[in-house]
Amino acid sequence: EWLEGFLSTSKQSLLLVTHDRYFLDSITNEIFELENGSLYTYKGNYAYFLEKKMEREMLQDKEREKAASLFKTELEWLRRSPKARTSKSKSRIESATALGEKARNFRDTSQLNLQVQGRRIGGNVMEIKKLRKAFGEVNIVDDFTYTFKKRERIGIAGPNGVGKTTFINMLLGTEAQDSGKIRVGETIHFGYYRQSGLEFKEGQRIIEVVTEAAEQVSYTKSESISAATLLEYFLFPRHRHYQRVETLSGGEKRRLHLLRVLMTNPNFLVLDEPTNDLDLITLQRLEEFLLNFDGILMVVSHDRYFMDRLIDHLWVFEGDGKIKDFPGSYSQYTRWQLEQQAEAEKPKQPSTPVTEAAPATRQREKTKLSYKEQREFEQLETEIDAMETRKAELDELLGSGETDFEKLTTWSEELTALKSDLEAKSDRWLELSEFV
Repeated sequence: EWLEGFLSTSKQSLLLVTHDRYFLDSITNEIFELENGSLYTYKGNYAYFLEKKMEREMLQDKEREKAASLFKTELEWLRRSPKARTSKSKSRIESATALGEKARNFRDTSQLNLQVQGRRIGGNVMEIKKLRKAFGEVNIVDDFTYTFKKRERIGIAGPNGVGKTTFINMLLGTEAQDSGKIRVGETIHFGYYRQSGLEFKEGQRIIEVVTEAAEQVSYTKSESISAATLLEYFLFPRHRHYQRVETLSGGEKRRLHLLRVLMTNPNFLVLDEPTNDLDLITLQRLEEFLLNFDGILMVVSHDRYFMDRLIDHLWVFEGDGKIKDFPGSYSQYTRWQLEQQAEAEKPKQPSTPVTEAAPATRQREKTKLSYKEQREFEQLETEIDAMETRKAELDELLGSGETDFEKLTTWSEELTALKSDLEAKSDRWLELSEFV
């Protein structure tokens, strides 16, 4: 964050390679994209790049479709035409050949597929009571108590060296605590994506790393797939399955590490710096998978965008064994910190009598949302989107020709209540949006 602030005001030229999307968005004003041997230039930040990249790909797809159609026509002409060739017909042959090359130049749309079925979680998840850990005079955790709930999304933040990885190791049972208890439910099965990366034997092949974890994995509740098929979903084609692991790039090793973790069907997934070396497309697919992951998620990451998309609340390691449980995303936490700092630096005003007109005056002077109102505003946006989707579903059901009176009554009653609730939430959203 300090570096981002420094570079955003710097006058010097800067060339950077990064997968940090917030960093790209706030620092860059031009982006080079290297794809399939071509270099594309975008005069703007990351948000602009995403928009223009999509437009470029749509245009290229249309051009390829047009070339394929023309090539088909030219191919029919070549098959019908006589053997004797004039210079004009030879020119047409060359043109047809060029069209064929363009039509065959399909964009690689293969994407990482991360649909893996997790295990069921029982009633008892995990409980921490009065946990303590120190190395000499350095406190890691001091009197920490917490009870986990199903489908929790917890982010862990704090400076390097404050003890985040040590804390995770205690939860996983690989590091002993000094005192306190950690009770893990019988149905909990951990999946741990280590910051240190994939562990493999010298000379080991890609397929061997995966089958060590499992030969097959549940894909849905009723289907299983083989390790080889799952490798293909993770963009490792069959001809590479017997390639030695040490020959892979850093990003490919990370991808293989993630696959090995998911092959164990975890329902409590711990990710320690998972975004290092992953390309942006893989990051997006990983985020989509984790948003739909049915188990418990714990993430340690310096990728602010990744954290903001996935977590419900944040454990902030403040040092000296103190862990703050903050109810929100990382960006909301940094905003809250700034608000707290501004409040502390504000000069104290002498108290004045409050008149009846004071509340109205304060309302007129209000220029921005409080932290609590900002959270409410963001939650309302999500809730309204979900309610609009459900409203459309109910409208479709009521117009489907269904003759079951009980179903029609239930849908109609739900739609009436939904409309009323939607109107109230929309009014509140409009009220708050005036100060955003």
